Amino acid sequence: MDNNGAADKKQQAMGMLQHLEELRKVIIISLIAIAVASVISFAFIEQIVAIIIKPLAAQGIKPVYTAITEGIFTYFKIALITGTVFAMPVLIWQIWRFIVPALYPHEKKYLYKLVPISIMLFVGGVVFAYFTVFPIAVFVLIKLTTEFEPMLTISKYLSFTLSFLIPFGLVFEFPLVIYFLSSIGVVTPAWLSRNRKYAIVITFILAAVLTPGPDPLSQMIMAAPMIVLYEAGVLVARVVTKRKKAAISNPAGEEG
Repeated sequence: MDNNGAADKKQQAMGMLQHLEELRKVIIISLIAIAVASVISFAFIEQIVAIIIKPLAAQGIKPVYTAITEGIFTYFKIALITGTVFAMPVLIWQIWRFIVPALYPHEKKYLYKLVPISIMLFVGGVVFAYFTVFPIAVFVLIKLTTEFEPMLTISKYLSFTLSFLIPFGLVFEFPLVIYFLSSIGVVTPAWLSRNRKYAIVITFILAAVLTPGPDPLSQMIMAAPMIVLYEAGVLVARVVTKRKKAAISNPAGEEG
């Protein structure tokens, strides 16, 4: 028994070491991918910055910097963020390769569907916000204070941009969350419809938390798409419920 116990402990230790070695490889490859993509992004930093500050340029405003290192550090930060975005396929592949061996077949099936959709929804939310509500928010927030001369530092503008766009990407994941919860039976279309008024109140609370500014305008700009996405989630839940009922009534599928 002692020999068997020692052998089991040795196998567990070897298994743990193998997992740690795989994790080390994942981290190293991911960091290399981010570094390479960031260097390439820095080569096109002026074009990337032009895209980021386009809403300001449309109003004839050029960002400034107030510290001698602020400009170059902002360049580095933008290059790192852009590099991370472009390296995302490698990062996802490395994470996928690390966790998939530990998953059950039905868990793999869910991930095969949910991960690509999740990425597309997040990117879609960021792109939607950048081309629609973000320029409007920048325009209105600046025009509301015409008695002041805007002098926006590039670092604070970048922080504002990220804090505005990233929540939109996360908010666009809501229909996918509803899909998952309705698939496992946690929520139903009737429950979502019945609690719509509470969802609207929670939506405005979340909008107040997620928006970078305290003004009600940006909160309303954030809340409106969230309400639309809630309604989209109700439709998704109805589709999932119909499919589950159809599967129960005809479990044999086409063979029946």
